Amino acid sequence: MEYGKKVWIFPDAEMPPVGVNAIPGHESIIITNVCDRDAHIRITLLYTERDPVTDIEVTVGAKRVRCLRTNEERDFGQHTAREGEQYAIMLESDVPVVAQYGRAEPRTVSFYTTPGYCE
Repeated sequence: MEYGKKVWIFPDAEMPPVGVNAIPGHESIIITNVCDRDAHIRITLLYTERDPVTDIEVTVGAKRVRCLRTNEERDFGQHTAREGEQYAIMLESDVPVVAQYGRAEPRTVSFYTTPGYCE
């Protein structure tokens, strides 16, 4: 049986600044693939005041999980998140996956995760 969905949207992404006691903030997308074949995923970044980015592609191996840090070049290439910029993230996969967004919010010393809208 395959679990998950092929399209996920996270409408509230924002790389938080350094916060209380110089604690760094971070955000990430966690993708779980329970299928028997690799998931090939295209990531689209949608911004308030600039053109979308549509050329980020990642693979999540069969029966694997992958954490993508939005501020890491190894995960987002030249499109790493800018501190304080509001944007949305859309994932499109060729197999069903389960995805979740997480943010370490140092301004309030909290961490939260949320599932996105999925189709």
